[in-house]
Amino acid sequence: QVQLVESGGGLVQPGGSLRLSCAASGMIFSMYTMGWYRQAPGKQRELVAAINNSGITNYADSVKGRFTISRDNAKSTVYLQMNGLKPEDTAAYYCNGRLRRLDYWGQGTQVTVSS
Repeated sequence: QVQLVESGGGLVQPGGSLRLSCAASGMIFSMYTMGWYRQAPGKQRELVAAINNSGITNYADSVKGRFTISRDNAKSTVYLQMNGLKPEDTAAYYCNGRLRRLDYWGQGTQVTVSS
């Protein structure tokens, strides 16, 4: 079955950096649009960044210039490099894989930005 496993979350000070990874299995990874979403307590889940199977990316306005999404199809892994982290980036971050009607989610990894 399809599995998406996130890693790389943690506690970081404001201005710091983290790199999230999402390893996929059970799917033809290269065909999927992969995305990172986040959900803070009491808020709706929101798209952070996505990358399609052609490598085209899009970002939420709030993270443009600070976050970078990338993918390694040979490793079936998508990454989210997060620089210049702010307290408002604190959330659970979820990996998503989407192909037509297929829609898969990881279990999430917590990112906390605090001094």
